[in-house]
Amino acid sequence: MAEGGLTLEYTPTWVVAIVCSFIVIISLAAERFLHYAGKYLKKKDHKPLFEALQKIKEESMLLGFISLLLTVFQDRIGKICIPASLADKWLPCSKDSEPKSTTSHFQTFFSSYLPRGTVRHLLADASSSSSESVDAAAAYCNAKGKVPLLSVTALHHLHIFIFVLALVHVVFCVLTILFGSAKIRQWKHWEESATKNDYDRAQVLKKKFIHVQEDEFIKNRFMGIGKDLALLGWIHSFFKQFYGSVTKTDYIAMRLGFIKTHCPGNPKFNFHKYLMRALEADFKKVVGISWYLWAFVVIFLLLNVHGWHAYFWVAFVPFALLLAVGTKLEHVITQLAHEVAEKHAAVEGQVVVKPDDDHFWFHRPQIVLLLIHILLFQNSFELACFFWFWVQYGFDSCIMGQLGFIIPRLVIGAFVQFVCSYSTLPLYAIVTQMGSSFKSSIFEEHVQEGLLGWAKTARTHAMVMHATTGSSQVGHKENSVSASTVQLARVGDPEAAAEEGRGEIKPESFSACRK
Repeated sequence: MAEGGLTLEYTPTWVVAIVCSFIVIISLAAERFLHYAGKYLKKKDHKPLFEALQKIKEESMLLGFISLLLTVFQDRIGKICIPASLADKWLPCSKDSEPKSTTSHFQTFFSSYLPRGTVRHLLADASSSSSESVDAAAAYCNAKGKVPLLSVTALHHLHIFIFVLALVHVVFCVLTILFGSAKIRQWKHWEESATKNDYDRAQVLKKKFIHVQEDEFIKNRFMGIGKDLALLGWIHSFFKQFYGSVTKTDYIAMRLGFIKTHCPGNPKFNFHKYLMRALEADFKKVVGISWYLWAFVVIFLLLNVHGWHAYFWVAFVPFALLLAVGTKLEHVITQLAHEVAEKHAAVEGQVVVKPDDDHFWFHRPQIVLLLIHILLFQNSFELACFFWFWVQYGFDSCIMGQLGFIIPRLVIGAFVQFVCSYSTLPLYAIVTQMGSSFKSSIFEEHVQEGLLGWAKTARTHAMVMHATTGSSQVGHKENSVSASTVQLARVGDPEAAAEEGRGEIKPESFSACRK
């Protein structure tokens, strides 16, 4: 007999075989599911989604490594001792509150399916094993006049919580992208209508000079000139994100502005298809858990002190980010309309907006994706905490907090998830195309691969030429070739561009979508 129960030496072989088989079957099923999902995405030419799936696999490997570390070092962690005075500070629950058994909730479930005596026997064995392990760690530290840094039970709960958090984040991100993509697909008939009008001879001949403020896009977005009206524009943008965030006139105006700026030689450019490809490419960035998100988890765990209600206040972080991002994206559309209305009294044909990075925070549209990433993770964290605490400790546990704090955080979490899926994400997909750059997703997959191959060949040729000649004139030409090569390499390889912090390509560098 060892601490915590029998070892493998005295455990029935059939028990070991059954448990191992069960674990292996589940693991293989998960691995096969991911494998066939990857093959399906490749078959359908969804390379960005395939890369997102690879990102999920990387996160799974990270979780597996965290799990391994916690399992291997749990005994050593249990033998780290600290003074009892430190163990009584910054507690999530006051020690005055009555502790509750974490197995009581599972006991209720199993008691309805197993004989009463069996449940009591199994729970008694589990309680005995846990007590022996805890008593051993406590006895080791008590001998030194201290207490354990972290009990085996608490370490086990932390272990599972980290896994649940990552799983909930991935699931919520997938749901957000699916619902957001479904919303964007509803714009497809707008694309077809705009393309048909561009090539309808009767429509083309009808083009004439019109007053700018008679255009539907300008009517809906232009609030007039002046400080008071500028404030009205922000207020309008704030409420606009909750209803009809993108209308047909908005879509057609931004589509035309993008094509006139980046694809003047190809008016038949499929803007809707480009939006879908760009959104898929961004998905792999959103689904990952970056270091600063893990830092947020650590900070929250530090501040989750009894009486501070940190779990309640943290719910307002994604809520505030959601409102700020949605308002800003709507205001970018308003700014585009104001630019046209302030510069032109009349135009020939349709109103054409001018994409510009100056409309975005710090002149970087990429910041919007970063904020969406943060708000999705924090909302996932908030909801994961609630459901995990509920399942593990019960609804009436002190760590859940008062009912008056629980209901608002659930309402906020559901609101953030819904609005982000159906409003903010579609807004992001189209409005961020109104920057001065276009994304590498503007190219079809085979074109990206061809450009990347050409760029590698040209770069190799330039290096060979540079090694075989020392002429300054040749060197100058090689530098020009190298510069254009690297530029096209960024176009053909989105990963390389992302690593350098340049996920987009300037329009003047390459005419990406000419006929």
